[in-house]
Order: sequence, then structure tokens, then C-alpha cells
Amino acid sequence: MRASFGRLALCAAAAGLLAWSALGPSRAAEEPVVIPPPQLDAKEAGGIQTAVFAGGCFWGVQGVFQHTAGVVNALSGYAGGSKASASYPLVSTGTTGHAEAVEVKYDPKRISYGKLLQIYFSVAHDPTQLDRQGPDTGPQYRSAIFTTSDEQKRIADAYIAQLDAAKVFGAPIVTKVGPLKGFYAAEAYHQDYLTLHPTQPYIAYNDLPKIEALKKLFPTEYLDKPTLVSSVKATN
Repeated sequence: MRASFGRLALCAAAAGLLAWSALGPSRAAEEPVVIPPPQLDAKEAGGIQTAVFAGGCFWGVQGVFQHTAGVVNALSGYAGGSKASASYPLVSTGTTGHAEAVEVKYDPKRISYGKLLQIYFSVAHDPTQLDRQGPDTGPQYRSAIFTTSDEQKRIADAYIAQLDAAKVFGAPIVTKVGPLKGFYAAEAYHQDYLTLHPTQPYIAYNDLPKIEALKKLFPTEYLDKPTLVSSVKATN
């Protein structure tokens, strides 16, 4: 399902077919999974660090990390392709090499890279789905970790091996790990989307349950008030 038409069309169709407001809490398209923390993690480092994750529609992934303590900003965007084709209409064709991704700026004194990975694999998306998440299909929705250091790659690779060996998922993890070559911010209307559109059917069904799962499975890391892109810009 193409994002430029499919995801937004899905919202409209669902709104016409279902009385979403009367349903109460929804089940996510991808159920959260309780997983162990990584055996290998990063040492505490000075200064704000950057991590980039792709796991389906960036609306939900951004929302999860905006509700995560220690994250100082989470920005929706595109990674894996060139700057020239980093726009929503082009990325939505699935031919540009990009994935919808989220750039996570975090304070390693408050949250580790390994903990971010645990949240990413547990509640942010299903790492066993190849080139799709829930209703969205295509390589732009692939599961991918774009690393910004050799240490991040070593930790991510080790964690995937650990989780596969423990068989915590019903299928092998398909997440690709590789160096970040460029991250390009998505259009302004994609930022803070989950918070700004909580009653939209796509968000209500696919993404809000991820926030509920974060609160339940990671109560120490959960923030009730999200750290929004708009608020970060206002303070800079």
C-alpha cells in the first residue's frame, strides 16, 4: 500500500466504515513483545548522541520515542537514499532507496543506546516483517537501523543475534543494520503527527497502542508528556 495514497486513503476509508470513537482502546497491528535487555550496551558518553531507526510508518515510531525519557528530540524523516529524492511523494513510490525513519537525539546519561534498541524491537514495530508494517507495504517501510558509530553497529548486531538465539519472536528478525549516510527531515506536516491527530483512524488503530505498550512495559522510561519537535524548535 503506497503511503502517499494508501495510508491516507486507509484513514478515510476506515473513518467511513467504522465508528472509531465508540470502540475504545484499539489493538495494534503489531503486538508488543516482552524481550530481555541487550547483554552488550554502550558505555556512558558525554554529550547528546544520535540514533536512527526505521520501522514502518514514521508517525508511530516518532511517537514512541517522543514519549521516552532521555530522548531530547525525535524527528521524522528519510534515510537510505539521496537528498534529491527525499520527499514524501517520491519516497512513497518505494523506488528511491529511502526508508521512513526517525532521528533520535538522546542523552546517554539518562538512557542508553541498548535501551533504545529494546524499546524499538519491543513496542515500536515488528522486526520480523519484511518490507512492511501492518497495512503499509514496500521497501520504504522496512525495518532498519542506521548506525552513527562502530559501537552502535556492534551493539545492534549483537542484540539481534541475542534475540534470535533466544527465539523471543515467532520468526527471525529481518532488521538490516548499516551505517547512516544521510538523514533528511520529513515535511512539517509529518512532525508530531501522533500527538496532533490522536483520533485519526490510522493513528488510533496502529500507533496509540504502541504508546500504551511503552507505558506498560517500560514504566521507568515512559513520559506522559511527549517531547515534541515543535517544542524543541521553540526553545532553540
